Amino acid sequence: MTADPLPRLRAICLGLPETAERLSHGEPAWFVRDRKLFVMYADHHHDDRLAFWCAAPPGVQEELVAQEPDRFFRPPYVGHRGWLGVWLDVTPDWTEIAEIVTDAYRVVAPRRLVADLP
Repeated sequence: MTADPLPRLRAICLGLPETAERLSHGEPAWFVRDRKLFVMYADHHHDDRLAFWCAAPPGVQEELVAQEPDRFFRPPYVGHRGWLGVWLDVTPDWTEIAEIVTDAYRVVAPRRLVADLP
């Protein structure tokens, strides 16, 4: 990986309705209506790896971590709530990441906002 993934991740998150970015625990994080966290950047937060953590629909974390542990992981603090960790220091599949971020948004956003998604 040569390019900084933060600008691309930021664009995906901020492209969703009524999202805002602010620091949370020293890292960029994205919120729905500036209240509900759905994605958090993890720039070497607890180790020497670059990743993001996000809300995930029930069962998705377990499925993806079991299928591809080199790309997905159970993040600390929020992993027990089903949140998914996605490594960004591997070659990211940005189409898949956009889907994962959109699913995270769907998990926490109000129904009216989710209904407005394409």
